[in-house]
Order: sequence, then structure tokens, then C-alpha cells
Amino acid sequence: MVDVKFAYWVPNVSGGLVVSKIPQNTDWTYDYNTWLAQTAEEVGFDYALAQARFIASYGAEYQLEALTTVAALASVTKKLKLIAAVHPGLWHPGVVAKMGATIDYISKGRFALNVVSGWFKGEFTIYGEPWLDHDERYRRSEEFIRVLKGLWTEDEFHFKGDFYRINGGWVKPRPVNQNPHPEIFQGGNSKAARRMAGRVSDWYFMNGNTIDGVREQVAEVSALAREEGRQIKFGLNAFVLVRDTEQEAHEVLREIIAKADKEAVEGFGEAVKQAGSSTREKVGMWANSNFEDLVQYNDGFRSGLIGTKEQVAERIQKFHEAGVDLILGGFLHYSDDLSAFGRDVIPLVRQLESRRRPAEELVSV
Repeated sequence: MVDVKFAYWVPNVSGGLVVSKIPQNTDWTYDYNTWLAQTAEEVGFDYALAQARFIASYGAEYQLEALTTVAALASVTKKLKLIAAVHPGLWHPGVVAKMGATIDYISKGRFALNVVSGWFKGEFTIYGEPWLDHDERYRRSEEFIRVLKGLWTEDEFHFKGDFYRINGGWVKPRPVNQNPHPEIFQGGNSKAARRMAGRVSDWYFMNGNTIDGVREQVAEVSALAREEGRQIKFGLNAFVLVRDTEQEAHEVLREIIAKADKEAVEGFGEAVKQAGSSTREKVGMWANSNFEDLVQYNDGFRSGLIGTKEQVAERIQKFHEAGVDLILGGFLHYSDDLSAFGRDVIPLVRQLESRRRPAEELVSV
């Protein structure tokens, strides 16, 4: 089993990673994110994911656009893989293919893309873009990814879909060889999202969940990918609270929830309440999220990376055994908590992995 990877949410959107009035030692500015990215790669992080927001949404007043942010961070980092989130419908895949290849060229093969089908209707309607039904958004995203792959790998690409047309397109310079193109991530908990992941995506991001819940998603999406003759990797969203004692960590969690921005959380909940119920199967993003879950946008508290460094490392190992290939972490105080996680938790996870390898080797023999 390959070692688990670590990513962090880039705080390129103001307001921090929890919808709470608790003080958060973080910042959304480029200078701050330059320092944070350099710190992250020094302490062992593998990926950074820049968020995609276009208008203020429930406390996020300022937003640095994701593609241009990772392009800028590419020039000030050396090892970190940089993931930009984009929304089909607001972006054309041909434009993104060209921009992505350019960023990949600048970064020497460190660009990746997170294709977000969208939940925030207002971001589409303010620009006069149609708001599609749930499953239609995923059909569009699948075409978007197929166009990206074609433009990144073929000398003359033709495509005729319901959403996009490409008439002999190409991209030069091509992305640096990443077997055979930059990694493509996607999220979504619905059946439509899972089926799309099985067909076209390299990585499937899961909202925060229990170990059993993660195991179920990994099994289903892996089976869907096998039906297509493919393999897929899995990332898990998690809000990370590591403190000297378990009690202290949970006291901080209780304070975050107690000081939640009630109006903003309820506004977010109202905006996404149809996300799961609008699907045919009534299963999807935030379908079962309660008020406390929505204080951390992607159910990060549910993953349970809350406690001492030893407890968090052991839980990460359990998630890895359940099929998680990457932990996507959000933090309360980025200025302190991100570097502490790299310094204190990642080495413990690596120790647990090294202890596991001899047993695996014996089983294989």
C-alpha cells in the first residue's frame, strides 16, 4: 500500500475554514498564502487545493481566483502539487486546458485540477449562466473532463457533446508528462457524482465521514471504476484539531460550534438543502448534514481528526486502511496548526506505515 498523501485547503477565501465568530489566525491574501505554501512543503504536505468562489458566500467576502492563485504559487514553491478548483459553465474546458498546461509548464509538472460541478446557484445566475438540474451539472462536468483529456493528449482533438464542441483542437506546450496528463480531482456524494468519478476522474474527493461511511464510498466508486477498466484514488475532507489533550481539542470544537455564525450557517444550509434531495436517489452532498456539520462546509468535523497527535495519526491510519489515499485538511489557526500538523502528526503517520509494511510483506510472501 502506497503511503497516504497530505493536502491542505488554501485559505484564498476570507473568513477561515469554519463559519464561526471564533477568532481564526489565518489570512486570505497572496503574501500570506505564499508563506503558507512554502511552509507546507517544508513540513511534508504533498498538495494544496485552492478554492473557487466568485462572490461573497456566507462570510467569504474576499476571494482570490483559484487558477491564477496556483499559477502565482507555482513560481514561489518547488515541490508542492497545486490543485485549482474550476466550475464548468463558468469556464470553457479549452481555455482551462490551455491555462492548466501553461501552469504545468511553469511548475515543471505540479499542476492539478479539481472539477467542481457547483452548488451555489447565485454564482451562475449573476453572470447570466443557466442553472442546470443536478444530474445535468454532472453530465456537463464529465464532458468538461473528456475535453481536457483530449486536448492535453491528442495532436488534433475532435469532440461533439451536448455541452461542448471541439473541432480539431490542440494545446502546445502540452503538460509535462503526468501519466498521461495532470491529475483530475472531483467531489460530490451523489450517485451521479460517483458514476462520473468511476468513468473519468483520477481522484474522488469525499466529504468528512466515519470510517464505515468512507469504506462504503470507496467500495462503490472503486467498483464503478473497475467496470470501466479504470482505477481511482480517494481523498477525504477533514477538519484537523490537534491539541495536547483530547479534552482540550474537543473544548475548542465546542467553542467553534457555540460561536457559529448562525445566520451564515443557516444561509449556507438553505442554499444547499436541495443538493442531496434534488437527486433521483435522494443521496448527495449535505443530504444528511446537521447544523454542526455545516459549520465546516464539507462536513470536516465528521472525520474525527480531533484529539492528541497520537490519536489523530492513528485515525488517519485507519482511514488509509479503509482506502483513503489523501487527507485534505482544514485548520482553525493556519499560522500555527498547519506547521504543527506537519511537524508532529505526519511523522507519526509515517511511523505507523513503516510498522505495517513488514506484516504486508509477510502476507504477500
